[in-house]
Amino acid sequence: MLSVTKDQNATNAGKNDKLLRLPYFVSVEQLDVEDVFNLIHRAQYFKKGGAVPKLSRPVFCVNMFFENSTRTHTSFEVAERRLGLTAIPFDPAHSSVKKGESLYDTELTMASLGIELSVIRHSKNAYYDEIIHPKAGQHLQMGLVNAGDGSGQHPSQSMLDMMTIYNEFGHFDGLKVMIVGDLTNSRVARSNMEILNKLGAKVYFSGPEYWYDPKEFGDYGTYVKNIDDEIADVDVLMLLRVQHERHTSDSDNTEELFDPAAYNEQYGLNQRRYDLLKDSAIIMHPGPINRGVEWDGNLVEAPKSRYAVQMQNWVFVRMAMIEAVLRGRKIGGLE
Repeated sequence: MLSVTKDQNATNAGKNDKLLRLPYFVSVEQLDVEDVFNLIHRAQYFKKGGAVPKLSRPVFCVNMFFENSTRTHTSFEVAERRLGLTAIPFDPAHSSVKKGESLYDTELTMASLGIELSVIRHSKNAYYDEIIHPKAGQHLQMGLVNAGDGSGQHPSQSMLDMMTIYNEFGHFDGLKVMIVGDLTNSRVARSNMEILNKLGAKVYFSGPEYWYDPKEFGDYGTYVKNIDDEIADVDVLMLLRVQHERHTSDSDNTEELFDPAAYNEQYGLNQRRYDLLKDSAIIMHPGPINRGVEWDGNLVEAPKSRYAVQMQNWVFVRMAMIEAVLRGRKIGGLE
């Protein structure tokens, strides 16, 4: 498990305005059920045009994406601008990281320049440990939002997924959610299975068996070898992208085993499976989509799809997450 403890939410103590306050936001492990609903409601408030908190002074932030991203990177920047923050450009390919500088030292540089918040995506699982748990003699003070760590966690994607589901059904208790695809390499699956269990949903997993580890996923849901056995009963079908870029280790032969057409036939959402879904069911995908593999292209914008809605919710959930860290660290006069 990740080294994130509940006492990091202690900055909420004594506050009764239902606004979340965190020193950093790196994992859904930090959240209890009340925290999740507070974030969802705050994101809904922003989505409905609610006033953003006023900053008492300029606040600088930096988006450090060491992995490629379109949706997450752009939506975080839009969220920051909506909140009145000034985003400082950062290009990992032309930074001192290429000279061997550690992530901690890069963050120390940013903090020394007056930057108070970092949004980071990194290929290393739990990269943030060295930032949020400084060693003896280190004094870095930096707000941090995790935009995805390797195959570990993706808390902002998870929270926008929860917002999308809640807006659709008004609750989580008893909902049947099936997560299908490249489970082993999916930070989305890990974040969502944990938070959905906390919220009372019933989770199913499906996909090739070589991407399913019962020791890791078994405590959070039921593995279904043939998705057609359960698809007619699910409320939420959550498709995962096949992450070819992570199939790189010497011991990983999944690229050799993988056949796009066979995958689509066994696990992809085609018209036949779409028709099996309940009328009230919704389909989700974190993006980007491998059309014709996880999802037949002509169904991406079908009536049961919430892919576009998820993208609309990105900005507002990330506004709520950033605000929680600003308030938790009393940045820009927020408390």
